[in-house]
Amino acid sequence: MTAVPGTPGAPPLALPDIDGKTLDLSTLRGRLVLVNFWATWCPPCRREFPSLSRLQRLFKPAELAVLAVNVGEDAETIFSFAGASDVTILLDRDSAAMRRWPVKGLPSTFVVDRKGRLALRAVGGREFDDAAIVAQLRGLLRL
Repeated sequence: MTAVPGTPGAPPLALPDIDGKTLDLSTLRGRLVLVNFWATWCPPCRREFPSLSRLQRLFKPAELAVLAVNVGEDAETIFSFAGASDVTILLDRDSAAMRRWPVKGLPSTFVVDRKGRLALRAVGGREFDDAAIVAQLRGLLRL
């Protein structure tokens, strides 16, 4: 993952989860938040999705929250793919949230630091439980 120049504030993000409960990114201040924009029709998204769950299990909930923001699909499609995942799945049905973020394509991933700023970004698929990415995240927790 690469550093976001100037660590600007994260754009707003308030979306319903798969159960219909709205989650607002601002309520997660104080911990790292990995925000992953994805869709089930996107092959690299499908490949990296299991690594998001593995990453979430490597950190305490008070340290890291993984938000998988699905773009434009219905809950049934998402649930049949994701099933019982360890990550929080949010629904961006009309892509409005994605347009507020500097998304360059799917998948696009951002790490929001504990102060609510964009710290890291990645465009394209990753194995998020890779040792180098885990080390980057642990480094951000020490700041």
